[in-house]
Amino acid sequence: MLIRTQRLIIRDLETDDKIPFAKMAEDGSLNDCGFDKNCSFWMTEWIEEAKKLAVRDDPDRDYLAYTITLKYENLVVGSIGCSYYDDFQETGITYFIGAKYRNNGYAAEAVQAYTKYFLRHYNVKGMIATVRNENVVWINIYRKRSLIIKYRRNKVMFCC
Repeated sequence: MLIRTQRLIIRDLETDDKIPFAKMAEDGSLNDCGFDKNCSFWMTEWIEEAKKLAVRDDPDRDYLAYTITLKYENLVVGSIGCSYYDDFQETGITYFIGAKYRNNGYAAEAVQAYTKYFLRHYNVKGMIATVRNENVVWINIYRKRSLIIKYRRNKVMFCC
């Protein structure tokens, strides 16, 4: 899979992505995404599994993960993909941007491009995004786009 935006490339995972992903996780900012400080010990296996799932390409069953890079610097800044949420009975977007690369609009650009790709590629009506209640910036971004809002537990769910 390959998506190009104005500043980013979203591409299939590569084994060497383990190095920047592990580096991003060292500060603990990716704990919510499941990437802890020690993820370098298991990152290779995760990437290999994710590559196999990407070939199967079934978002209703599998976690699909891709790498976000800066287009001109070829620098890995995060990951984006989707996962099926059993508790919501929906497929939702998943993403992270390393703390060092946040507040540059990369997440918004990647989310917009991946959502567009997802809706076209899988011919589906929508997907969800779950946002922690304390993440006011992303809650406001989704609200501005007039997405349907549902509240569940400690998360806000948006449907497009």
